[in-house]
Amino acid sequence: MRVVFVHGACVKDGSWWWHRTGELLAERGVASEAPALPSCGETGEPTGAGGPGLAEDVAAVRQVLTASDEPTVVVAHSYGGIVTAEAAAGIGTVHHLLLVSSYLPELGQSLSSFGGEEPAPFLAIDPEAGTFTVRPDALAETFLQDCDLEIQREATHKTARQSLHVLEQPVQSAAWQHTASTYIVCVEDRGTPAELQREFAGRAGSVVELDAAHHPFLSQPAAVRDLVLGL
Repeated sequence: MRVVFVHGACVKDGSWWWHRTGELLAERGVASEAPALPSCGETGEPTGAGGPGLAEDVAAVRQVLTASDEPTVVVAHSYGGIVTAEAAAGIGTVHHLLLVSSYLPELGQSLSSFGGEEPAPFLAIDPEAGTFTVRPDALAETFLQDCDLEIQREATHKTARQSLHVLEQPVQSAAWQHTASTYIVCVEDRGTPAELQREFAGRAGSVVELDAAHHPFLSQPAAVRDLVLGL
């Protein structure tokens, strides 16, 4: 078995965000990989107006998923659930989707389908540049309040300005409708409220709740490792 981790919005270096859980899995002989998402500037293309969006993110993840015949668990985090809904569709080697505080779209829904009329207060949006990111002063208190200070400090260097295109572009498939899935509700998440997560979780095959903030693979890596191994 291998694990492919699809990170969330406004960050880069998915391997770093996954490293605490990935190292524990490696000790058990399970390899992990984290595709680079073009809309976050990870492939060298400039983000913003005319830059890469959801379609390019889907293609990047799908390339990794189809590169091996090994049975695969996809761990999709937050915005990563939008990408995975399309990227994992119809790939027979994907045996399970583990959705962590993840958006879980129906066919035709986009990230903006789940937002309010006003942007979330923790976001910094630059309409002229065509990008958005997490406000540096809101990162730790909103998403990482249960992580140690070292992780919080390192995370500030792992954020990215992402193309606004990803907000409006709808998914063309919903892989979770045809693939076994487990949803991790992060009860202490201040970015994606638990109530909204539970709505998404109702679409998944099974549900697990953790007393964790937005990134349990950093704050509770052993718990996430055990869930992955259980699949």
